[in-house]
Amino acid sequence: MYPSSCDTFVALPPSTEGQRIIFGKNSDRPCDEVQEVVYFPSRDYGAEEKVECTYIEIEQVVHTYAVVLSKPAWLWGAEMGANEHQVCIGNEAVWGRESADGDEALLGMDLVRLGLERADTAEKAVDVITELLGKYGQGGSCMEDECGFTYHNSFLISDRKEAWLLETSGKHWAAERVEGGYRNISNQYGITTKIDKEHPEMREYARSKGWWDGKSEFNFATVYSFTTTARIEASGSRYCEGKKLLEKSNGHITAETMMDILRDKDSGINMEGTFMTTGSMVSVIPTNPDLPGVHYFTATPDPESYGPDDPVKKKPRFRSKPDRKHGLFVKHEVMAAIIDTYKDRGQKIIENMRQLEKAKMTEMEKFLSDGIEEPDFLVNLFSSSIQEEMATYSKS
Repeated sequence: MYPSSCDTFVALPPSTEGQRIIFGKNSDRPCDEVQEVVYFPSRDYGAEEKVECTYIEIEQVVHTYAVVLSKPAWLWGAEMGANEHQVCIGNEAVWGRESADGDEALLGMDLVRLGLERADTAEKAVDVITELLGKYGQGGSCMEDECGFTYHNSFLISDRKEAWLLETSGKHWAAERVEGGYRNISNQYGITTKIDKEHPEMREYARSKGWWDGKSEFNFATVYSFTTTARIEASGSRYCEGKKLLEKSNGHITAETMMDILRDKDSGINMEGTFMTTGSMVSVIPTNPDLPGVHYFTATPDPESYGPDDPVKKKPRFRSKPDRKHGLFVKHEVMAAIIDTYKDRGQKIIENMRQLEKAKMTEMEKFLSDGIEEPDFLVNLFSSSIQEEMATYSKS
């Protein structure tokens, strides 16, 4: 199986308008998979408590930060999300010389959530993820079936002042700090010779495998990548197109710019087919710590949980697949069918949705510019936005 999946973007001053960081990601997953948007408040834990991730149980920390996540409904981790300190993380599947076929461990998506729950800066998230990677490893099927779809992970991580690119191969890794401009990643290694943090044995491991001679300048992407694979070839064009789209708006990148990039079908960034874009996230993070961040998501909220009876939790896993569709997901399916079948009516649906989106973004711009005087007023913002979207579909 060779799906071409996911693209993640970040733009920092001076590439953006105003003193803001813009983060964006598409989650490309199986077309019938429900991706949910969920919020978990901060929480304190007692000593010796554990946390059950998708496949394995690990030690819990004494305090976790509040997080909002976009995640496939069947697993514990997340494709992307943000926390109360405005740290944003998205991950990408990558393949290289090291085999990705191993025992069940932490999924890259588990590491996204753990990084958000445990780190108040982007650099600390790098430290959290790499420490967990070294202790528990990464592995396990990344799809809700028995296909054994496995991969290594790269992560794009941002906060109010900078971004970090973290790329892994098994337990080995390299990280690069991004202090300005823009950066995008797809399903290929992108760190070359600028390495700001690394696994202490990463170079020696590559030398012992014969991937590096130990003398020439060390280039992480060159050393750890496959020479050529269908996956890398497919992602390379998306990476190049994404970079061009960022460059086109360099100096003027806004949330609207990022949304347009994530919607772009000609580049393949907005993917269609049996493996398609099932969720999107755009975050606007002012560098001023007194101003709030705003996070825009597509996808559906809070599908039903099946708890310990979930086929994902029972071994052998994935012997059945429950219906995880939320009411909004069902509405999406109906609207998508109408858009594809009836041109005029479909266009009206799209126009109504764009009007709602524009109104919400205008509303959020006030908070981004002026701050929030009454935080309690926003308690129901997420649920009320869902109801407005549902109502828009009904009117269409």
